Amino acid sequence: MNVSFRLNGRTVAADVDDPNTPLLYVLRDDFKLHGPRFGCGLGQCGACTVLLENTAIRSCITPVSSIAGKRVTTLEGLGTPEKLHPLQSAFIEEQAAQCGYCINGMIMQAAGLLHETPNPSDTEIKNALAGNLCRCGTHLRIMRAIKHAAARD
Repeated sequence: MNVSFRLNGRTVAADVDDPNTPLLYVLRDDFKLHGPRFGCGLGQCGACTVLLENTAIRSCITPVSSIAGKRVTTLEGLGTPEKLHPLQSAFIEEQAAQCGYCINGMIMQAAGLLHETPNPSDTEIKNALAGNLCRCGTHLRIMRAIKHAAARD
């Protein structure tokens, strides 16, 4: 099965044997992207979060066949090394990552939130990130980074 979609601003096609292949596997294996990460494989940790049409989704439980013709954005597609996305800059400035494994998911979840709610309250940020796990405990820095990014947009 050939699935065509927009990935980080360009049209791509993935050739998969099984239409239920998780989008995460296609992003990592076929397109060699390292932003979305495998965490739990159940959509419960958020490490694999990407944007589908500007809405945060868990790519580990999203069948690649369901994204045909749609727009997918990964961490690599938010900004460029020369011009970081405001969230990427804010996460660096706030030193929000400790081990960094969850940060892709945190940034992508926050990007979806800021698309819907440009100036979120602390409660809205906490609710949006409730399904993203961070074992290092940098939650306060993550919150500050999101608030700073929202103030820049």
